[in-house]
Parts: sequence; structure tokens; C-alpha cells
Amino acid sequence: MRHLTKGRKLKRTSSHKDALMRNLVTSLFEHKRIATTEAKAKELRPYAEQIITRAKRAVIKEKQGQLAEGQTIDIHSRRIVNKDIKNKAVLQELFDTIAPLVAERPGGYTRIIKTGTRRGDGSKTAIIELVDWAAPQDGAVDFKSKKKRKSRKPEKIKVKKDKIAPSVDEAETAEEPLVEGTSITETTETEQISEASVEEQITDEVQVTEQSETDTTENPEEEKNS
Repeated sequence: MRHLTKGRKLKRTSSHKDALMRNLVTSLFEHKRIATTEAKAKELRPYAEQIITRAKRAVIKEKQGQLAEGQTIDIHSRRIVNKDIKNKAVLQELFDTIAPLVAERPGGYTRIIKTGTRRGDGSKTAIIELVDWAAPQDGAVDFKSKKKRKSRKPEKIKVKKDKIAPSVDEAETAEEPLVEGTSITETTETEQISEASVEEQITDEVQVTEQSETDTTENPEEEKNS
């Protein structure tokens, strides 16, 4: 029986587990969101929130001016946090961006999202993220936004009906203006009369040509004598 011991061993020694937690919390503060197993995420959550609480209290002291004379930053808190976070850039980001943003939040700085089982060993996986970075912030990575893939299909050319050029007949009819005082029905009647007169002339010419041909065929001898 394990008496007076909290947390999960994670099948590691105490030193190995401490190194694991330090690496995970450093990655969490750097990327604001990491994917790991469910057991590691649950073990990391209180570990990370205690560090954020210490940094938040240090920032509040610096704003209220509750430091010793000649100090502008809480050096003691930064040194304690530096035991767990060895990366100086991440340490500075924790005190400059993360802690001021969660200064008014009473707790619950992280969120765990279960993502099912992992293929291979079947272990349960999860995502742990900072709550205030779920929405995109200035200088933070937006994990939810995905680049839209450009479709390989050619785009269809859309042609508006107003821009289509009119046909030849339409252009001719559009160019011919109507005479004032004449209606559309009168113009159509005049066109019909003109067409009828043209047809009568054509029939008269055809009849004349046929009569001339018959005359030539009936009197071939006269043409020879002449």
C-alpha cells in the first residue's frame, strides 16, 4: 500500500517523473497547447497551475508596489519558478504575457480535452491547453484555424447576361428607329406589303422568261431559214 503519497507514478522513478513534468510544463507554456496521454495531462494540470499562481501573485505585487526598496520585479518568485522552467525565454513569457492575462482569474487556468485512444498501445490520449489561449491572442499560435486547401478544379467563368453581345438581327432592328406617329402594327403591315410586291415582280419575271423559251422551241425552222 502507498500511504501518504499523491498522484500517479507513471511507471517512472521520482527523478524521472520530475524531469517529465518540467519538460511538459515548459512545452505547455511555450506552445499553449500540447497533446499527451490522459494520465500525464491529469498529473500535469495541478503542477502547471501552481506555477501560474506563483507567477500571477508576483505580477500583482509588482503592480501594487509591494516589493522591497530598490526592486522593480519579484526576484524571489522568479528564482523559485526557474527551478522548474529552465528555458529563459519561456520563463520571461510566463511573467510577461501569461500571468498578466490571468491576473483576474481565480483558478482553473488549464483545460483537458479527451481525444480517445491511441493506435498501437491503446492508451487514452488527451489535449491540455491554457484556457485564455483557446481563442487566438496577440502573438499566440491559433491551432484551430486550418488552411483551406485550394481546389484543383478549374474555376467556372461566369458571364452576366447584360454583357452578352446582341446578335446581328437584334442589332439591325435596334438601329432602325421608328417614325413618330407610327405604331408597331403599322410597320409590320408595311413590311408585309413590300414583301408581297417583291414576290409579284419575281413571278412576272418568271412568266416572261418561260414565254420566251416556248417561242424559241415552237419555231426552230424559221430560225434556220433566217
